[in-house]
Amino acid sequence: MLFVRSVRRCSRTGCTNPAVATLTYAYADSTAVVGPLATYAEPHSYDLCEAHALRLTVPKGWEVVRHEGEFTPPRPSDDDLTALAEAVREAGRPDRPVEPPNFGPGGSRRGHLRALPDPIDD
Repeated sequence: MLFVRSVRRCSRTGCTNPAVATLTYAYADSTAVVGPLATYAEPHSYDLCEAHALRLTVPKGWEVVRHEGEFTPPRPSDDDLTALAEAVREAGRPDRPVEPPNFGPGGSRRGHLRALPDPIDD
């Protein structure tokens, strides 16, 4: 199965900017941590664009720990495109055997869709 990675967007409602940072909470320490964008989206973290990562505020008594330096968007990867090209190349090989369709008993193909009579015509 081929998974195509898409650009992750900021988790803030209404924001369509690309995510460059990940926000996680350490509830036991009353701390919010804003760091570089995590490799994978996690269920208990939030992806933020640069503007929201820099402007994040927390409740009184909480601390914010921020990544030092610039937030940079992830670099595009050729991995997905390369995998797709290799799959197409493999499927189009002339020496690859083509399997005939699986017809049911008697040699006829039995479809999964049926035409039903209109109940009004009964």
